[in-house]
Amino acid sequence: MSTTTSEPELRSPLASAPSAVPAAPAASQVARHGPYEDAQALFSGSLFVGITMMMYAQAGLLTGSTAGLAFVLHYATGWSFGAIYFLINIPFYWFAWKHIGKEFTIKTFLSVALLSLVTTFGPQLIHFDYLHPAFAAIAGGLLMGTGVLFLARHKSSLGGATIVSLYVQDRWGIPAGKVQMAIDCVVVALALWIVPLDRVLWSILAAVVMGMFLAVSHRPGRYHGK
Repeated sequence: MSTTTSEPELRSPLASAPSAVPAAPAASQVARHGPYEDAQALFSGSLFVGITMMMYAQAGLLTGSTAGLAFVLHYATGWSFGAIYFLINIPFYWFAWKHIGKEFTIKTFLSVALLSLVTTFGPQLIHFDYLHPAFAAIAGGLLMGTGVLFLARHKSSLGGATIVSLYVQDRWGIPAGKVQMAIDCVVVALALWIVPLDRVLWSILAAVVMGMFLAVSHRPGRYHGK
């Protein structure tokens, strides 16, 4: 998925010394994900994120990325959330198709469709009688981070800022979690003039929790599945 060009190998004086750390497996030795594994990851990741969004809705929290931006614009203008979300994501899908690849873009379309189904029919299957915003922020941030991680490791995403975060990580080596956290915090902060301050602060906490989880768990070289 990386778009960087190859560079001459830089060897240190210790490069020839024995190492106690085993080398990463060669690309030819890495077992690729099969269709069943991809399907399971896309469904599980979209389900986890969908449950998180239902938790946030119950607790009055916001989400980040393009979904959060569409939420802010929806309440500010009264326009259709679905239409805004679709329009915002168009350039991101084009960007993913051009810079990341066809497979990633198609899987992202599928993940977004699954998430739409979960958030549409999920409230008919599960509801929360009481949900403290602190719990929703921490548990939701971890749950959403896990879902996004599943999708990322199977060459998919939920569009928007996640596409940019993964591209920046592969292109410049900046952890995707840190990029995602920065974008999400900015988007959530835009809602200060729409929702109560305490809910915005809880939402920022959720974004930080999710971003830190991804920064620790989704780093180059830590996972070799293809």
